[in-house]
Amino acid sequence: MIRAIRGATTVEKNEKEEIFSAVTEMISEIMEKNGLTADDVTDMIFTVTPDITAVFPAAAVRKLGITDVPLLDMAAPDIDGALPMCIRVMAHAETERSKRDIVHAYMRGASRLRPDLASKKISVAIDGPAGAGKSSIAKRVANDLGYIYIDTGAMYRTVGVYALKNNIDIASEQEKLIGSLPEIHIEIRYEENEQRMFLNGEDVSERIRESDASMAASAVAAIPAVRERLVKLQKQMAEKGGVIMDGRDIGTTVLPNAELKIYLTASVDARAERRYIQNKEKGIECTLDEIKADVIERDHNDMTRAVSPLRQAADAVAVDTTALDFEGSVEKIKDLILNI
Repeated sequence: MIRAIRGATTVEKNEKEEIFSAVTEMISEIMEKNGLTADDVTDMIFTVTPDITAVFPAAAVRKLGITDVPLLDMAAPDIDGALPMCIRVMAHAETERSKRDIVHAYMRGASRLRPDLASKKISVAIDGPAGAGKSSIAKRVANDLGYIYIDTGAMYRTVGVYALKNNIDIASEQEKLIGSLPEIHIEIRYEENEQRMFLNGEDVSERIRESDASMAASAVAAIPAVRERLVKLQKQMAEKGGVIMDGRDIGTTVLPNAELKIYLTASVDARAERRYIQNKEKGIECTLDEIKADVIERDHNDMTRAVSPLRQAADAVAVDTTALDFEGSVEKIKDLILNI
C-alpha cells in the first residue's frame, strides 16, 4: 500500500552543506520512524522557498542510498509571511502502516508549521505560585502542540480531598494520613482532551478546585512520604517525553533534566482576581478578599515548606503574565517550546 509521508525543515544559511545536513536529518527521520528501506520509497517531491538557491535539496537523498526513485525539486510560491528558508518534502512509500500510524517529520524551525506533528517533543517543566495560570495555560499549550498535559497539583489536591473526606487533620495526624496512602488510589483520565481526577473511583475534578482542597493540597505536599509517592508516579509519566508538567517543584525536583523549565508567575492581585473569576464561573461561593488571603497564605506555605519548597530553578525562564491575557500567555509559552 502506498502512503504519503510529509516532512519539513528549515536552514539558517543558504549554503550547500547546511541544506544537505537539514535534508539528510529530515529524510533519515522519515525512514527510521516509519521503518522504511530505500526499496520501499517510490518517489519524493521537494518544494523550497525562494531564498534557498545554493543546491537542489533532492541531491542529498542520493547520499542516503535512495538512488533508483524519481526525485523532483520545485520552487514554492513567494507568499508574504511564509516561513523563510524552508524545505518541504512529500515522500511516497510502500508500507503496511495505516494512515494513523504514519510518522511525519516537522523539524527545526518548521515544527511551528505543524507542532502537533513535530518530530522532537521535549519535556517541559512549569513551576510557579498558586493562581499564576499554570494549569489552564499548560493545558491549552499541550493541546495545541500535541503534548500530554500532567497537572501535578491536581494529584496533591486529590490527596488533600481524601484527608478532608475522611476527617484527617493533616497538621496533627500526618501519621494517620501516611498510613492511609496504600488506600489512596489516584487515577488520571483524559476525556475530550480534559484531564479528570479520580479518587478511589470517584470523579473529584471539581471538588479539588475548592478553597479548602487548595489549602489541604499545600499541607499534604509538605509531607515527605506523600511527595515521595507522587513524585515517583510523575517521573514515570514523563519518561517518554512529549509532556508538559506543571506544579511547584517540577523543574527543581521532579524533572531536573527537562529540556525547558519555565517559572510562571504574576502579581498577587492578578492571581487572586483570576482565581476569583474561575470560582464564580464554577458556582463556588467566595469573596475576592478571601481568595487574596488564600493566595498569600498558599505562597508562604509553598515557599517555606521544608520539603521541595517552591523556587525558580537556576536554568528556568521566568515568565510574568501580569500584563498578558490568556492568549498572550499561551503564545509566549508556545514560542519558548518551539524555539528550544
